[in-house]
Amino acid sequence: MTAWTPTAQAPVRGVLDQAAAENFPVAPAFLPAAGRAALLAVYGYARLVDDIGDGDLAPGGADARLFGVPPEHAEDRPALLDAAEADVHRLLDAARWPGAPGPRHPLVRALLPAVRAHALTAEPFLALIEAGRLDQHRHTYTTWEELLGYCALSAHPVGRLVLAVTGTASPERVRRSDAVCTALQVVEHLQDVAEDRARGRVYLPAEDLARFGVREADLDAPVTCAALRSVVACLAERSFALLDEGTGLVASVPGRLRLLLAGYAGGGRAALRALAAARYDVLAGPPTAARPAVLRETAAVLMAARRVR
Repeated sequence: MTAWTPTAQAPVRGVLDQAAAENFPVAPAFLPAAGRAALLAVYGYARLVDDIGDGDLAPGGADARLFGVPPEHAEDRPALLDAAEADVHRLLDAARWPGAPGPRHPLVRALLPAVRAHALTAEPFLALIEAGRLDQHRHTYTTWEELLGYCALSAHPVGRLVLAVTGTASPERVRRSDAVCTALQVVEHLQDVAEDRARGRVYLPAEDLARFGVREADLDAPVTCAALRSVVACLAERSFALLDEGTGLVASVPGRLRLLLAGYAGGGRAALRALAAARYDVLAGPPTAARPAVLRETAAVLMAARRVR
């Protein structure tokens, strides 16, 4: 097992620091310490896998060393994703058998208490890795349904893990959580059109781009043309409809968990309103919501949930 050293701590801190930039509060202070630790561990793992897939790991190869990947493969994304998968299997083995070797990477090892306490399975962790693998060879999506299929790998597992570590999973809650998580993923794609394009990826469905007459050159312009704004507005409307499932989800859970899930849905709603306020100009820079806007939308979700019978 890799020792906890300042060298190991630096990339871990860099990954967890990204939580503040998310559209929603990851693990707010009003939660019990154990719950916050579990949610931060889930976030840290999901962010790590996403950064591997996007090539956004800290320079210098520290994460590769933590995984035990040879220096010559420190920038090899498929090799790093394979190493992450091997670490997930070590995680599950260590949870079942205390004497088994634990995960090598600290962000995977941080999941061990939650896996033990809540009997988490490998499926959601491995699905996130599959999303990272998909990003290595698939760079466009033809239809909305295809994009939803990608979200089933890249977004649904996170919501399902949140329900699992909070002890509130049920078939109906999972269904609603999947919808909210899909919306949050699509919103992120809408905010990051320029960044994704620079990586050679376009998550906006090709059928929608064609329907509104968006040309490939329009994706490289400094300002978003009217046709591309129409596509973004159309996808934002679909995302709002998905986020409506958050009302029933919030209404179905008690106490502080209700506030947590309202924050997730409220963060997505606030980000969509920020897109609308920017008139869907996503190429000039990612429109983001300020904290007061997130709080207002969270309050609106809570009020709507109180009216659910």
